Amino acid sequence: MESVKRVQNAGMEVLGGFIVGFDNDLPTIFKQQIDFIQKSGIVSAMIGLLNAPTKSKLYQKLIAEDRILNKMSGDNTDSSTNIIPKMNITDLKAGYHEVIRGIYAGKPFYHRVRHFLTDFEPQVKKRTRINFNKAMALVKSIFIIGIYDSNRKYYWRLFFWSLFKRPKLFPLAITYSIYGYHYKRVFKKIG
Repeated sequence: MESVKRVQNAGMEVLGGFIVGFDNDLPTIFKQQIDFIQKSGIVSAMIGLLNAPTKSKLYQKLIAEDRILNKMSGDNTDSSTNIIPKMNITDLKAGYHEVIRGIYAGKPFYHRVRHFLTDFEPQVKKRTRINFNKAMALVKSIFIIGIYDSNRKYYWRLFFWSLFKRPKLFPLAITYSIYGYHYKRVFKKIG
């Protein structure tokens, strides 16, 4: 947590990739993942089930243990794994879905964005220039997320909070709102 905060306080965003399904993962891993991601303010967190890529040491180890099911799909959002995990597969997939819901549902996602933006001080001090594409992204976000999306109340809270409390970060707040909308759509297929 301290390392993530140090990077963020230096004006850089941390993107995180998280994996569940390791042999030593206990059922508490899912809540631990949610808590860490939320408390650290990692806005872009990708979660996947453990897979063993062909020719990796993990693959060699698991094939020797007769724990390889098939080739991996290569899609870290399809809720699949090519290994036989130590944890019960039903519990593993349920926990994975719990993590996805726990970080990409509207309230936790927008809370995490605001948490990140509260302390974030980007090193680049120049103003963001508004061009046609950025203006259209804002307008589309207002209509698609701010009016039609089920998370619109969280969108508007972040919208006005950033506009009045962190106006220099307003474009970033809108960008993250669009990211959240995208993540929600990507992960919608897995529940």
